[in-house]
This record gives sequence, C-alpha cells and structure tokens, in this order.
Amino acid sequence: MIPNVAVLEIESPHFHVPRLWIPLILLWIPLILLSPLILFVILAACIAGRVSFWSAIATFWGILCALRGTDVRVTAHGSKVLVRIL
Repeated sequence: MIPNVAVLEIESPHFHVPRLWIPLILLWIPLILLSPLILFVILAACIAGRVSFWSAIATFWGILCALRGTDVRVTAHGSKVLVRIL
C-alpha cells in the first residue's frame, strides 16, 4: 500500500515546532495528473537503457510501497528533526 501521511517534528534548544501531519494525498494529485508524461519518460529511459518497461514499473512501484514505515531521525548540536512516513 502506498504511504498516506508523513509526520514532521523539529526540536531545537531555542524553539519547538509542533508535530506536523502532512497528508501525502496532496503529492499524489499532481503525480496522477502528470502520470502520462512520467510513463513516457520511463518508457524512453527503458528503450535507451534496454530495460524491460514492466520490470522498471514494478521496481518503481516496489520502492514506492516500501516507503511506508520509513523513520528518519537527524540530531546535531542539540537540534532534532524527525520524519516518519505512515
């Protein structure tokens, strides 16, 4: 299943941003509208690289579905950034 929500949290010694719940549907709408162009670019890249089109689509879909559960934490000099994809 494709990811639906990203959670962003930023902490610093000087300020704290409340958790931001970002609905990823806002990113899917332009992606769907641009999908014919994206598929054409993937097809051209597959022809140039002599790779199976369906294999490339399956690989991209697998990467997209694997984003769910991604948890990125960055800490430096007392500041923290947390990004989770649900």
